[in-house]
Amino acid sequence: MLERFVEQTRFSSQEDFIKNFKVNVPENFNFGYDVVDAWAAECPDKKALLWTNDKGECIQFTYAGLKKYTDMTASYFQSLGIGKGDKVMLILKRRYEFWFSIIALHKIGAVAIPATHLLTKKDIIYRCEAATIKMIIAAGEGVILQHIVDAMPQCPSVEKLLSVGPEYPEGFEDFHKGMESAAPFVRPANANTNDDIMLMYFTSGTTGEPKMVAHDFTYPLGHITTACYWHNLHEGSLHFTIADTGWGKAVWGKLYGQMIAGANIFVYDHEKFTPSDILKKIHDYRITSLCAPPTIYRFLIREDLSKYDLSSLEYCTTAGEALNYSVYETFLKITGIRLMEGFGQTETTLTLATFPWMEPKPGSMGVPNPQYQIDLLKPDGRSAEDGEQGQIVIRTDKGKPLGLFKEYYRAPELTREAWHDGVYYTGDVAWRDEDGYYWFVGRADDVIKSSGYRIGPFEVESALMTHPAVVECAITGVPDEIRGQVVKATIVLAKDYKAKAGPDLIKELQDHVKRVTAPYKYPRVIEFVEELPKTISGKIRRVEIREKDNG
Repeated sequence: MLERFVEQTRFSSQEDFIKNFKVNVPENFNFGYDVVDAWAAECPDKKALLWTNDKGECIQFTYAGLKKYTDMTASYFQSLGIGKGDKVMLILKRRYEFWFSIIALHKIGAVAIPATHLLTKKDIIYRCEAATIKMIIAAGEGVILQHIVDAMPQCPSVEKLLSVGPEYPEGFEDFHKGMESAAPFVRPANANTNDDIMLMYFTSGTTGEPKMVAHDFTYPLGHITTACYWHNLHEGSLHFTIADTGWGKAVWGKLYGQMIAGANIFVYDHEKFTPSDILKKIHDYRITSLCAPPTIYRFLIREDLSKYDLSSLEYCTTAGEALNYSVYETFLKITGIRLMEGFGQTETTLTLATFPWMEPKPGSMGVPNPQYQIDLLKPDGRSAEDGEQGQIVIRTDKGKPLGLFKEYYRAPELTREAWHDGVYYTGDVAWRDEDGYYWFVGRADDVIKSSGYRIGPFEVESALMTHPAVVECAITGVPDEIRGQVVKATIVLAKDYKAKAGPDLIKELQDHVKRVTAPYKYPRVIEFVEELPKTISGKIRRVEIREKDNG
């Protein structure tokens, strides 16, 4: 399958990758037909998706099965009046019906909008109105169904509600009954062009209302790099990305690139994250590839790993935050596996990564994906030198790179603000070392300017997180007459340290930061809190802390 889209599939160095990696984009590419159905025609018994849950259920879907069920689902959706361009919100947690639904929507040219089950009534109303959502498909459990019901009087665009069970409140159709009684699927004559919108995400921005990030039908091909050259997958891989389907990370790690690579995708549908359960799944199912944020690895290495056989693991990746060196070293010592970092946004595919032919530098995002022309820009518009901080940008003057978003839907002014004059501004600040590796500093809005220094919150937070007293923390700048700004740490303490909150612990934490990173970055102000303000996706809202401090 990979050979259909990529002329050269294996690479020996970054130079080889930059020079020879090229994706061939077919006309009117459709992931449902050109990948899922193509595998079903060529290798019907090939393993596609291994779904398990915390109730002991396990289903292995083949490509023949996946084609059958996505065709049935697509026909059912058509019978409900869903067609090209219609917006459908998927609130399906880790249920296997997510894969039936999203692939079926691709096949009929509709627009899939994955969403988290953490949405409230207000969130649902906002999304339905902003995107003119026509149908909602939900996991039939928990409070989300009630929130949907409560929102409906203010969501006139929504015509159909489906539940995949086990609960079916009044007003919801039974997804499985509808799918099973659907007529044979007839493929639409013109499901899509490459430029049509296929997928949208509401980004949980740390300021303002969420933006709608729209991707076109070529977006899945942008994830060839993600799966084949970051996750390093092959046709014998059983790959496990830890992510709920409501977040963009799910299609990064549990769908597009993995199926193009021919890997079997492992899904664990669970209510509560338990490190021992994850380790048991690796042990029991002989998982070969794992991708998770550093926080997950921190939890895993705290377990008694001698209880689990992790020898099936071949390759592990991480993203979402900087990797702490001690976590990298401990995981390497226990498993013999180097954690390979990567970076990207909802608006992109993988933009920077540590690739298999590279030596990782723990804490670094790696080097640019050849699909993107990456630069670091200073505030005055010049490119940053090695060692200088600058905003990560993607140059698009030679055309839109494969995998970069199409637009912020229905928000041309926001699109122009972030993407103009042939440059897309990510809003993230980083620096590049002499070997070409990039290091994350923080969001452009969050960088603190103190006594002439530019201090990124990420590095100070990472330093604080290595102290056992700190469960979570947020670094912000507070106004200071002499220095302009000083560094403030807002900290959630571990249970054993809460009674010790006071001047002695503050000094201990300040001294700790001075030892771990450059002393001028230490937090001169420390506040202990019970919890940090966050967006619905769990991102810390530093803007809220700043507003409170500024009165």
